[in-house]
Amino acid sequence: MASAPSNALPVFYNDLIPLNSQDHADFRFRASDSAPFLTNQHAVPLTVDEFISAQRFVPIIFSSGDNAVPLALMGLNEGINTFLDDEGKLRGPVYVPAYVRRYPWMLAKLRPDSDELSLCFDPTSPTIGLFDEGEALLQDGKPTEITTNILKFCEDFEQAAARTGQFMADLKSMDLLMEGEVSIQTPGNEQPFVYRGFQMVNEEKLRDMRGDQLRKITQNGMLPLIHAHLFSLQLMREIFQQQIEQGKMPSVPNT
Repeated sequence: MASAPSNALPVFYNDLIPLNSQDHADFRFRASDSAPFLTNQHAVPLTVDEFISAQRFVPIIFSSGDNAVPLALMGLNEGINTFLDDEGKLRGPVYVPAYVRRYPWMLAKLRPDSDELSLCFDPTSPTIGLFDEGEALLQDGKPTEITTNILKFCEDFEQAAARTGQFMADLKSMDLLMEGEVSIQTPGNEQPFVYRGFQMVNEEKLRDMRGDQLRKITQNGMLPLIHAHLFSLQLMREIFQQQIEQGKMPSVPNT
């Protein structure tokens, strides 16, 4: 169902170039009310800072494999996003992950021998370019207010990503993750639709934790995040129903 992104470039990004005053002096940013790059993406990276807000709208799972990451499920099958129409516009209220809101920007290392991060963008995005309309990104070679705000958002995202990495390391060290499976029976089909290929917190192991471990995850704030993840899993059946209503189901159940 969901694997951690493995490409050299993160998911959504086709290319990355650093914003600079020489090449982009007259570039503008124009906001968009659609996200066509998201229409065929069923799972989106999520930070722990977002768990409480996101769990009301989307299931929160963990990718398969050793280097698991949290993911917000926007569809149960590859290539299906139930929250967007064909034009990439939201169908209704939903939590939009910061990873999506960050695009087409991100902080990236320009040199492997340096830890310095630079503000970069995907030049294939239709929201950045030499436009007559939109907000200027640079003025007199200096970042404008919108660029400063974008930089701050990207910095906050990196910090949240670091906290997420620590959360995942703690889950792994406590051996709390297990392979997930959801079976959904539908009328007219003998075989249920079975979804695998993701990880989830093992509730039995959580209940049986030693007192010192339970105290640790209570004091460091992990416990409410784990509960948000577990509560959110009930939404998988709602998304399944949305796929049926939108005519986006596979023709035969996965077995």
